[in-house]
Amino acid sequence: MAKWGQGDPRWIVEERADATNVNNWHWTERDASSWSKSKLREVLVGLVVEGEAGRCEISDLKRVEGEASCSSRKGKLIFFYEWNLRLSWKGTVKESGEKHKGSVEIPNLSEENEVDDTEINVSKKKGEGDVLKDLMRTEGATKIREALRDYLKALKTEFTLGMILPTKAAVGQELAAERKLSGNMVQDSVSPQSLDVVGVKIPTVKIIMREMFNSPADELYSIFTTRELVQKFSKCPAVIEAEKGGKLQMFDGCVSGEYAELVPSQRLVLKWRCRSWPEEHYATVALNFMDMAAQTELQLECKGVPVSHEDSTRQCWKKQYFEEIRILLQQSKDNME
Repeated sequence: MAKWGQGDPRWIVEERADATNVNNWHWTERDASSWSKSKLREVLVGLVVEGEAGRCEISDLKRVEGEASCSSRKGKLIFFYEWNLRLSWKGTVKESGEKHKGSVEIPNLSEENEVDDTEINVSKKKGEGDVLKDLMRTEGATKIREALRDYLKALKTEFTLGMILPTKAAVGQELAAERKLSGNMVQDSVSPQSLDVVGVKIPTVKIIMREMFNSPADELYSIFTTRELVQKFSKCPAVIEAEKGGKLQMFDGCVSGEYAELVPSQRLVLKWRCRSWPEEHYATVALNFMDMAAQTELQLECKGVPVSHEDSTRQCWKKQYFEEIRILLQQSKDNME
């Protein structure tokens, strides 16, 4: 049995009884389809294109057909993705103020083609406003390709975290480098000698966010604890068991966890994780609802976020939670009027 410091570290069995697939050296595969759909929506929807002709914005991701996966074999990652996308855009002509709508078709985003060679077809509904169509064909196509590169970068970094596990020596070196960084990072205090024999601890950060909502606290609280409301703002089926120890699953399984503490209209504590995080790693999310008459300040504290996922986690809460909840609240208000 190989010991630390002897032989090829990729074959070290880390003193495990079964020595099965150590460091994912043998073939492993992970489905990235659901994660990719959420990430593509994140990087594309809300994309703004401005020029002398006017201003356009990607308003929706209307169609996402295809699949994506990542496999590892002998320490190498192999990616497969093939997507057929349809986006909706809306824009305003600068001189006249006229508003127009259109769509963008991306028929074959795949690993067989470079992003620069990926076909992007822009169309517009009947009428004037060809200047906006031209804007989307030029500057718009450039920005869309940048967003697609962001998706592919995240697929190859965020999603694959944990697929090829580091050795104890490598983890010790990584943690030592992280400790030299300045900032508000909250890291696990570990050394190679203290690591669990079947896994590794990872450096983490704490995220703090504060958001104001035009809603009383009890209404905002219910949006996080009522399955029908969660499904409305997330636009996906959800599992919501709003009781201590109850399950939580959202965004086609991209987010999961459980309810750890519930104080109606005041506080929620969640055991929370993204699918792309290392397996079995959870953050602790505390949501405090500060009632201010017709408004509520929502204070979020998320402890234990993997360092490499800090930005994507912030964007998840900002775009997929907070912005969508605001839209839901506004729609409810409009319906009442």
